Amino acid sequence: MKTRCQDLSHDSDTFKHPIMLFDGECRFCSRSVQLLIRLDQRDVFRFAQLQSDTAQSLLPPEIKNDPSMDSVILLDQGFVYTHSDAILQICRRLGRGWALLSVLKYVPVSLRDFLYRWVAKRRYKLFGKQEHCMIPTAEIRRKFI
Repeated sequence: MKTRCQDLSHDSDTFKHPIMLFDGECRFCSRSVQLLIRLDQRDVFRFAQLQSDTAQSLLPPEIKNDPSMDSVILLDQGFVYTHSDAILQICRRLGRGWALLSVLKYVPVSLRDFLYRWVAKRRYKLFGKQEHCMIPTAEIRRKFI
């Protein structure tokens, strides 16, 4: 789902980069962030755990109060991307070969989101929960808000 959010379109330093909000307790989500940091050669993305006060302050009420918004959300250029749209937008913004995955936007959203929700619902069972947060280097720490 892609939603226009007026509150996110201002010129704050916070929104100069796409912000990926992720489930900090999910091992799969955290590993995905670590992979994305390695692949993000152009320094495009910033990150925040969904459980953080920072992430909660960035989310519009209609997203914050929706219990299905519990794994990955992307805030990018005044839009809020959720579910499979968030993943496809992340791939598009990564560029290079990853942008080719954006052709999946032509797969019906209902099918894409069904698959996304299936994995998201089972992510703890399939990949486990994290006991500890990663300890980022100073270089990586600046990517987190």
